[in-house]
Amino acid sequence: MGIVARQSIKGTIATYIGVAVGIVTTFFIQTKALQPEQIGLIDIVLQSAMLFSGLAMLGTNSSAMRYYPFFKDESSRDHGFFGWTLLVPFVGFVAFLLFFFLFKDSVVAFFSKDSSMFGDYVYFVIPMAFFMLYIFVFETNSNLLMRIVLPKFVREVGLRVATLTVYLLYYYKVIDFDGVVIGFCVFYGLATLINVVYLLSLKRVSFRIDWKFITPQLRRDFLLYTLFMFTAALAGNVIPMLSKFFVAGLTGFRLAGVFAIATNIAALVEMPYRSLGAISRPHVSDAMAKQNVSQADSLCKNVALHQFIAGSFVLLLVWANIDFLFDLLPNGDIYRMGKWTVLLLSLGRLIYSTLAVTTTVLSYSKNYYYYSLLFTVLLATMSVLFNYWLVPRWDINGGAFAYTLSYFIYFALLLAFIKWKIGVQPFSGKMLPVLVVVMVLFGLNWVWSLLLTPWISNLFREPVLGLLIDAALKSVLLLALGLMAVYKLKVSGSVNDLLDKALRIVRLRK
Repeated sequence: MGIVARQSIKGTIATYIGVAVGIVTTFFIQTKALQPEQIGLIDIVLQSAMLFSGLAMLGTNSSAMRYYPFFKDESSRDHGFFGWTLLVPFVGFVAFLLFFFLFKDSVVAFFSKDSSMFGDYVYFVIPMAFFMLYIFVFETNSNLLMRIVLPKFVREVGLRVATLTVYLLYYYKVIDFDGVVIGFCVFYGLATLINVVYLLSLKRVSFRIDWKFITPQLRRDFLLYTLFMFTAALAGNVIPMLSKFFVAGLTGFRLAGVFAIATNIAALVEMPYRSLGAISRPHVSDAMAKQNVSQADSLCKNVALHQFIAGSFVLLLVWANIDFLFDLLPNGDIYRMGKWTVLLLSLGRLIYSTLAVTTTVLSYSKNYYYYSLLFTVLLATMSVLFNYWLVPRWDINGGAFAYTLSYFIYFALLLAFIKWKIGVQPFSGKMLPVLVVVMVLFGLNWVWSLLLTPWISNLFREPVLGLLIDAALKSVLLLALGLMAVYKLKVSGSVNDLLDKALRIVRLRK
């Protein structure tokens, strides 16, 4: 098993451990300890910090992937390449710190219904943004060295455990709500420290920049690429958060809290891509640097297929158990209004996670990368217009529909352009049978819920017990039928190999 497979598997394990902790925290602790408007407020503060950090990065995550193959030289510690990855984001952070103070009042005023709540905590955005910025920078560096597991564990598991701790301390009245926000700052700072210590322990990193290695032509190309990537990031980082900001600004933090819970449920759909995409992007970058279009095309098809399989099955299981989940949630009746929001957001997440790997081909292309700016500006424009139009009409469902519709149109146009200019596209004939299988399973879930769920629920005195057994039986059946169909149709050799190994293990245990 190669390093890509090992790191991907370990990263995926870390991701799903984090998912398990996150599920407990988000759906059972957060909803019990906090009011919906408090959940909405914390989510907006965190999203604002993420936006700040994403813009301050100045496209370093993309430029690092693009230029590292040119600097890669173990004997010279990569010519101090990692020094650039610290310097450029720091310049960006200082620049956006100035913008923060210039536009702070306008941003606070946008949340007109609850502006005083946001104004009380807006300054916490600064330290959170700084720590988030360098968490991503150090994780990108580790990714370049094919050592993604620990940074991913810190982000996916460590920070979620820290979040759980903060909410429990608040629930048991050890800290007040101010302490919750301060706790987030402290734990993000600790995560940053752990990542930098780990990176230095690899003994491959030098922060002394080899200025002689950087030719005038390379410097010009780097600055131009960084300019375009920053401008693209201006749109790319805003878009995933636009719906949250519009919901909070136009409807208030209470509905924003409901939208945040729905978003967290939908995020389960793209979990497989977090590891698969992170470990695949450097290889796409390397293929494009070598102008090996056929290899890039093969990588994109492979990643898209496996993410589509995994994401579709996760979406199926989420939707099959959505009512049961709301029954289990503390204050579930409040969050149940986000049921259809979950479905709309999940579809958007599936579209994004399946097709996003192909966008890296454009970003790392020598001749066409600047077109990414045009498409991200188009995406940002559509997102603003759709949110402005739909949120006042349909509240949280409007925000979810705006998100999904924007990405659908964006990818339709972008993938057509990439296929035309570069010759790469993520679709393969193997996706069609997967789509048919998933649609059949959705139909089966509808029939089950209509006919069997009421009957199974009435067999038990405790309704929750009946719903639990119903959810378990339905989930096992749908997953088993889906995996059997994928196996028999032979859409993926990798999936079949994994299932064969699983079957052999089961037989050995017998």
